[in-house]
Amino acid sequence: MRGGHRFFVRSGKPLTGYPVEKLYEEAGFIAYYFHWPHDDIMNMEHRERRRWCEEISRINRRLNDDEDKVNVFDVFKKR
Repeated sequence: MRGGHRFFVRSGKPLTGYPVEKLYEEAGFIAYYFHWPHDDIMNMEHRERRRWCEEISRINRRLNDDEDKVNVFDVFKKR
């Protein structure tokens, strides 16, 4: 591990993996709001995990009527 990334090699060229801190941030976000088990979250594909984070953020914005305000729980800062 270097700089929070995992490095893999394919055809002699290094590939950068997903940053570990982002993985834990997403997992914590989903676990906090949906109470899903650790293994279920960690076994998700990257895109599926990000999609659930986006959905949770959308739900929070709608429930809090914060469409124009900054949501500190919006992991990806999307509007």
